[in-house]
Amino acid sequence: MKYRAEIDGLRGLAVVPVILFHAGIEMFSGGFVGVDVFFVISGYLITTILIEDIENKRFSIVDFYERRARRILPALFFVMLCCIPFAWMWMLPDPLENFGQSIVATTLFSNNILLFVTSGYWDLASEVKPLLHTWSLAVEEQFYVLFPIFLLLTWRFGKKRLFWIIVVLASISLALSEWGWRNLATANFYLGPTRAWELFAGSLTAFIVQKKRCKEEQYDFSCWFCSNHFCYFRV
Repeated sequence: MKYRAEIDGLRGLAVVPVILFHAGIEMFSGGFVGVDVFFVISGYLITTILIEDIENKRFSIVDFYERRARRILPALFFVMLCCIPFAWMWMLPDPLENFGQSIVATTLFSNNILLFVTSGYWDLASEVKPLLHTWSLAVEEQFYVLFPIFLLLTWRFGKKRLFWIIVVLASISLALSEWGWRNLATANFYLGPTRAWELFAGSLTAFIVQKKRCKEEQYDFSCWFCSNHFCYFRV
């Protein structure tokens, strides 16, 4: 996949409201919407990479996981190592115990599940959870683990059918999210099933961009949106 400077620009814009929200600026109380933008971007990028690799017959699930690990783990482990001495010096026993749990959960990309399980009346303040932000990384990594397998299992149905399968899954996730924020707000915020529609939105965008490319490049062979051997989307 070619480098897309505008995507990095969108990432930069998305992270600003998140930072201002955590800084306590009242007018950015909904700043975590930047995380939603990141989920859509991740869905788009990963789906584009997977489609290109599968179509060019160079896809390896081991290589895919290795690339994700090399991209994410060094920075993640560095952040955790920086947090450990300060947590050891400054935290009281309960927050320190929770921090130790979050270290394990973050390493296993399941901190979102830990945060959901430990939320409630006796929950600790977010200010004593230095790895709180890794919940979103956990959601993304769970997607990275499951989506390539899903794509490989469903690829034989063809791109057109696969596109509509994802539309159905995204719709179910969106409906679940709409129900969840009214009835199970914490689970709705942290867990993957109610966040999947955002990642799938990015996946669908990747498919649509390929359709547009088919039109622009004037393919002379069967387009995956066509039922004929001539691309009806041809200019």
